[in-house]
Amino acid sequence: MPTQANRLLSLNSYHYLRGGSDSVYFQHAELMAEQGWDNAYFSMHHPRNLPTPWSRHFVDELEFGHAYRTMDRIAMATKVVYSFEAQRRLRGLLAEYQPDVAHVHCIYHHLSPSVLPVLHDRGIPVVMTAHDLKIACPAYKMLNDTGICERCRQGSVLNVVRHRCIRGSIAASVVVAIESGVHGALQTWGRHIDRIVAPSRFFLEKFVEWGWPREQFVFIPNCVDAARFTPETAPGDYFLYFGRMAPEKGVGTLLRAAALAGVPLKLAGSGPEEAALRELSAELGGVGEFLGFRSGEALHELIRGARAVVLPSQWYENAPMSVLEAFALGKPVIGADIGGIPELIDHGSTGWTFESGHVDELAFTLSHVAALADSRLQDMGRSARRTVEQRFNPAGYVAQMLEVYAGLGARV
Repeated sequence: MPTQANRLLSLNSYHYLRGGSDSVYFQHAELMAEQGWDNAYFSMHHPRNLPTPWSRHFVDELEFGHAYRTMDRIAMATKVVYSFEAQRRLRGLLAEYQPDVAHVHCIYHHLSPSVLPVLHDRGIPVVMTAHDLKIACPAYKMLNDTGICERCRQGSVLNVVRHRCIRGSIAASVVVAIESGVHGALQTWGRHIDRIVAPSRFFLEKFVEWGWPREQFVFIPNCVDAARFTPETAPGDYFLYFGRMAPEKGVGTLLRAAALAGVPLKLAGSGPEEAALRELSAELGGVGEFLGFRSGEALHELIRGARAVVLPSQWYENAPMSVLEAFALGKPVIGADIGGIPELIDHGSTGWTFESGHVDELAFTLSHVAALADSRLQDMGRSARRTVEQRFNPAGYVAQMLEVYAGLGARV
């Protein structure tokens, strides 16, 4: 532990727990604090933000789903491309806080990549965790209504407009295409980030495929503190999905497979596709019990009561925290064989994988797991818990991250 506290500045669009990347943003800062590091934050104002004295430097709220006047929408669009406000406010923060390292999480659209040259010009080492594929794909998911999409790899960012990759909207897609074009021309990401952390090997290799230099990346998997999770390896009688109700999550495939297999299913979450999924459930004879958004101990109790957790994704998932949290709670996971999911699951030991989007194969897997002896599932739950303790623990995560920081000149 350093004798004089090192300083870490963490940057993220949201300063509250909105999703998996936000969880990592807070967890990372907490783990560094345990090593004696001092923390500061740069984010966007939001009613749900957690309190921090650094909020006086945060940028104004910018939410695309809200009803704004035309002039406000134009101002928002310019901020997405390049935010002079974010630069100004970040300079204000840096006037009173000189970090040894700046760690960037998800900053596009709300803070914008324009903050990166401010950090670089101050000589501050910049590390970014690649929670998604934004630095390669303008739409950050490599997904649109046509399915998995990598057209921009060899083509123009105008593909984003042609295929309406941003929420099916031409206007939003035009803004993001301009943003990607501007920062591609300026080489904002490549020139001003010293090291990029990839939580999955799949993401690392995908970035290299898209032309990024391998030496700029380091593979460091996400972690969970198993000591904070009380496991229950005794299997329940239902399967559980928890997460966003969005097209890329494959929940429709899961509903169809559960109906075909005739197994009980519970779903915890909310999102833009929830109404359509409820309609599909009704068409399939009422398969699936929709429980709404759950978090904290209420969610943990649901997971502990499950037979297995199901992750039926149909996009390039990175390294889903949901898998590690299920493991920590003593539950095996049925996961689609896409993105970084197969890296987390040892087939037949801590769970099972199936072909993404394949209803029949998922139905077969659900039937198989439903018929397995409880003792076998209990053994798999114990194996899942051990996997988190041994492979995805905070000590290993911190050691690797400090090695990255030290390589950039920070005192560790």
